[in-house]
Amino acid sequence: MTSVRRLYVLLCGYEFLPKSVSTKGRGQRFILAEPICAYLLDTTEGYVLIDCGLNLAVLRDPELAERNYGRHVYPALPVVLPEHELLLQLGALGVRPADIGHLILSHVHIDHTGELRHFTHARISIQRREHDWAFGVHGNIAVRNADFDMAGLGWNIVDGDWQVMPGLEGLLTAGHTPGHQSFAVELPHGGSKILTCDAGDLWENFAEEISPGETAAPDEALPSIRRLKRIAAERRAELILLHDPNLVQTLRLAPEFYD
Repeated sequence: MTSVRRLYVLLCGYEFLPKSVSTKGRGQRFILAEPICAYLLDTTEGYVLIDCGLNLAVLRDPELAERNYGRHVYPALPVVLPEHELLLQLGALGVRPADIGHLILSHVHIDHTGELRHFTHARISIQRREHDWAFGVHGNIAVRNADFDMAGLGWNIVDGDWQVMPGLEGLLTAGHTPGHQSFAVELPHGGSKILTCDAGDLWENFAEEISPGETAAPDEALPSIRRLKRIAAERRAELILLHDPNLVQTLRLAPEFYD
């Protein structure tokens, strides 16, 4: 039995990255427009949101955008069109921020934590390793602590693999960051899906077993990719990648869904 009724894939904009950020040692001269995605799950226990895109208030302010998303982070500023805006997409589904009682962070990079300020009422789940790293002296230009370092947040700290609810499992897939996590989803009719998040950005990472170029725990990155492939094979699950610019065009994007 699964508590998950529907899975929505939310396309929340595009970021421009040297391909070598996604594939270690490959593609230094190439710039990819990689999609930024989040996931909404409609469950019997309420709505669950996995990740929350970029901070649009920052992106829309030229000075803040340059300071936080400028050339020291991205070759060009990310693009978020109105149809990509997280809150507008949720609203089109009849979901208000207040309706989301649980927000899960795959990790704390800026393209995953940006709109968290709209969900400060929610339980916020994160791996302990990621939480400790985020609030330590990480020195990572892709982490904006202001997105999540707010008083009164209801942090739910987890260790390793964990069951969110029947049909939704968090999987510790360290490598890209020290406490990165992916997710296994069981749907009532659509079988199993593995939300890889940033364990590997591109299909190439999985097909050819190439580590991400951006890793905070490099020795764990490739084992995490291989682990997700093994789990997908055992469960006959579909891998759903978050950043692949080609694969995203084949997915059912909200308001469509998987059930």
